[in-house]
Amino acid sequence: MNFWKIIKSSFQYRWNIFFCLVTALGVGLLWGTNLSAVFPFMQITFKGQTMQNWVDEGIADCQMRIAAFEQRKEELAEKSEMEVTSDVEKNIGVDAKVEGAAAGVPAERPIAFNVPEISEELRKEAESFDDPFLLAHKINLERTTLRGYQWLREIFYAYLPSTPFATIVLLLGALLGMTILKTAFLIANSVLVAKIANQTIFDLRNALYDKCLALEYARYSQDGSAEMMSRITNDVGGIGNGLSNVYGKLIREPLKMFVCLGMAIWINWQLFVVTILILPLIAWGIQVLAKKIRKTSREIMKEVAKLYQTLQETFSGIKIVKCFSLEDHQRDQFHAQGKVIYRNSLKVAFLDVLAKGLVECSGILLVSIALLVGAWLVLTGSTTLFGIPMSERPLSIEWLVMFYVALLGAADPARKLSDIFTSIQNAAAVADRVYEMLDMPLKVADPQNPVPLKGNSMDLVFRNVDFDYASDRPVLREINYSIPFGKTVAFVGANGSGKSTLLNLIPRLADPTRGEVMLGGVSLRDVAQKDLHSHLGLVSQEAILFDDTVMNNIRFGRPDATEEEVLEAAKKANAHEFISRVLPQGYDTPLGPLGNLLSGGQRQRIALARVILRDPRILLLDEATSQIDLESERSIQNSLMEFHQGRTVILVTHRLGILSMADEIVVMENGRIADHGTHEELMSRCRFYQNLYAQPE
Repeated sequence: MNFWKIIKSSFQYRWNIFFCLVTALGVGLLWGTNLSAVFPFMQITFKGQTMQNWVDEGIADCQMRIAAFEQRKEELAEKSEMEVTSDVEKNIGVDAKVEGAAAGVPAERPIAFNVPEISEELRKEAESFDDPFLLAHKINLERTTLRGYQWLREIFYAYLPSTPFATIVLLLGALLGMTILKTAFLIANSVLVAKIANQTIFDLRNALYDKCLALEYARYSQDGSAEMMSRITNDVGGIGNGLSNVYGKLIREPLKMFVCLGMAIWINWQLFVVTILILPLIAWGIQVLAKKIRKTSREIMKEVAKLYQTLQETFSGIKIVKCFSLEDHQRDQFHAQGKVIYRNSLKVAFLDVLAKGLVECSGILLVSIALLVGAWLVLTGSTTLFGIPMSERPLSIEWLVMFYVALLGAADPARKLSDIFTSIQNAAAVADRVYEMLDMPLKVADPQNPVPLKGNSMDLVFRNVDFDYASDRPVLREINYSIPFGKTVAFVGANGSGKSTLLNLIPRLADPTRGEVMLGGVSLRDVAQKDLHSHLGLVSQEAILFDDTVMNNIRFGRPDATEEEVLEAAKKANAHEFISRVLPQGYDTPLGPLGNLLSGGQRQRIALARVILRDPRILLLDEATSQIDLESERSIQNSLMEFHQGRTVILVTHRLGILSMADEIVVMENGRIADHGTHEELMSRCRFYQNLYAQPE
């Protein structure tokens, strides 16, 4: 079970868990202790007794019972002797027996008790024993009870008040003190539970985020970033609620319940067993509801992830939505997804209430059974039920009420456990979704023993490279091409020809389905990704900036760079002038989410400055000038003409103006290399390139 994996991961916080258990045990014991105060209150308040009177009565009752049972024991022994004598007489003959009877000797002596204090009920109870072994057991039980009363008597006479009112005051003070202590334990327990849950969720969210960062680039387009965001935020939050309940109520409430049930078992374990006979049927019903709730919760989370996707698409494409009047379409889609969530949420709510109702009805049924059986035992004074022994001595009304109080004390924790039922089932369903991502195999992973690139020639070679997104979706076929270090190569072709996919193989955003990409004679699969990326710089079609200052966005290229180095990189990218003159706070200006406070050309120049600061040995330009104006394109081209010297530059473009800086041009068509050469060579022999060049940009 995946939720159990998360619970096990929290075991690293063992000291917090230890003190959590200690405080929960304190709450449970004090809960039962407070309830146990009902019994002395009944004895004292309603009878006007002190605790000393109560313990003295208990001692006298035990002594009376021991005396009665001892006398019954003597009578049984005497009866046994008489039976032996009778057997002897039978062996001598019937005449001797008749003669003895004629002399006035009775055949059997009646049992008589000589203890005047013995009540009629106790007399009948003693007479009901005919087995000496059972009687001996009864006497030992009463002697043990007597020793307990004598131990309490010493304490009560030494430390407790001698008047009923003072005793009540003391008990109330003790009850208040224990309640305050229980509250302190409860507060400490709640804080520890929150700490354990939040620490575990913090670790889990970080692990999930790290896994998302490690996933191959194609996974983001397949599953969508909204799905990942939903799991990191919404799903992990659900696990947090489940963990809080596991370490909180799921530990604390059963302890309270067990203390109360322990009291009930101590009072009369036979009556307790009769009471809980229907529990297996109740447990089966709860298990059925648990499966249904978990299944429905998974469906809800899937729909929530779709809702995230709709929101992301709507907000990121709001310009298209408005200009194409797609508001109604998006609204209908959003409402349809919300309706599915609404219906499933109602189903979970119904199942949750059903589970709570089952627990509550079961509790009433259990108490009713106990009340029915217990009342019969008290009213009849019997110690058996259908011939089955139910108690060692007749059950008194006080102990029966105490038994009911213990059951009712267990009912409140049981009700609270039913409240967390849905939360834990939801957390279990969430854990399945989270581990579905955490256990997802990495298609692009670091080797166990990576080969360092330092000192290698940095020549780039594509050897028999094929790439498929799926078996029925071939993208690249039989790519064989070499790029010597220091050369500038441009890949051109129609949309869908595979040029961007080919570029993505270099930073290992994906790995070839077949074949190898070699750098400096080493397969990229044998190189650590961090080592590989330290030699690369990328400027993509969408210049991605972050919600930070201009200075920090450029520094992402090299976090340890000085301010002077950042300014120098910005100047080389022709970005310094607009940063220092146009932006209100210069290099300290926040750029907003994805740098949306800047124009496309400004974003591209800052992205280029970031790459220049990084000073990579291999520069990758993926449609870097496709979405900017002509002036910005010329500015970036001027920057690149100076920067590309002494490093490998790989261009993917359909803007032919930037091709002038390329040493060689590779023409891609239908996932294959159709031709390669200089611009003049291709214009002379490659019709596809001629047509491409003739198309307006």
